[in-house]
Amino acid sequence: MGLLTKIKAKLEFSRDERPVQTIAVCAAQVPFFEGGAEAHVSGLIRELAKRQYEVDLINIPYKWYPRVQLLQSLEIWRLLDLSESNDKPIPMIITTKFPSYFAEHPHKVLWLIHQFRHIYDLWGTPYSDFDPSRETDRRFRDKLIKLDTEVLKTYKRIYTNSKNTAARLKKYNGIDSVPLYHPPHLAGQYFAGEDRGYILSVGRLERLKRIDFLLRSLRWMDRRIKCKIAGSGPELKNLQQLARECGVAERVEFLGFVPNDELLALYAHATEVYFAPLDEDYGYVTLEAFLSGKAVITRLDSGGPLEFVEDGRTGIVIQSAEERELAAKSEELFFNKEKCRSFGQAGLEKVKDINWDTVIETLVGG
Repeated sequence: MGLLTKIKAKLEFSRDERPVQTIAVCAAQVPFFEGGAEAHVSGLIRELAKRQYEVDLINIPYKWYPRVQLLQSLEIWRLLDLSESNDKPIPMIITTKFPSYFAEHPHKVLWLIHQFRHIYDLWGTPYSDFDPSRETDRRFRDKLIKLDTEVLKTYKRIYTNSKNTAARLKKYNGIDSVPLYHPPHLAGQYFAGEDRGYILSVGRLERLKRIDFLLRSLRWMDRRIKCKIAGSGPELKNLQQLARECGVAERVEFLGFVPNDELLALYAHATEVYFAPLDEDYGYVTLEAFLSGKAVITRLDSGGPLEFVEDGRTGIVIQSAEERELAAKSEELFFNKEKCRSFGQAGLEKVKDINWDTVIETLVGG
């Protein structure tokens, strides 16, 4: 068939007597890009396989430009026959983000990561490729939202990765869903270590993550405060230039991609974690920080992180886009080690029980 990628899992236990259920997980891939959505899907496949399900990944690449590519991509999904493969029945599919949920199947379940955000929550912002002042863009947006709504209403069960994603679905499409949290991919390996005196930022270097806000604020902080920025992405050169312009380059370390063992250590030894993206869907960084016993600093419009970060209890929620506010509150927390520990411990208590067992039982069995 050419679309199924076999996922082989090493099971630590023997199969029981029940029939093996075959499940296809549907995703959409931007080639040479890997982020939270990809970790989400790979985690689901891994955990299904651990529980003795026969699971395959249907992963079709797509582009959002030119505009016609979006419509062609959803049609590709709609035209697939996922009821069987080489005479082997596929009794269930789990779809994830746009446009994979256009796949047709008599037994389909959606675990929504996000829709095409450029026409939803990013519409009318500098982060969207669409211009509300152009009639052609408005018509295209209306058409795509209508197509989305029509296909989403064909699902009997819809779950989302967070309350924030569920709220978007209700706001723009009028469709109810159930938030279903899952742990980050290194759950069970995070640990709290000695505080080595730095603010940590983790994630892809792109404008939506607003790492520039941290760099601009750093110039107003005590010069003893340093930052480590883990991640790669298209904004690297711009952020490096910004650090130089703000006079903080010697206090910022751009680490690029870091392997898992280094990432665990970075979290363990940070003083606090900065994670203030714009309207994030879910945000692994929040959970990773809390599982490492670290306080998180975020913003009032950061979306998913606000489902876990409680201002003054598990971290700090910046109320504005003012650099000096972030600087003052970050600095205050940075030099109050007892408060850092207290916030981190409260965060750990908040997320420690999020587990894959609940996710798999819910997706498969309802």
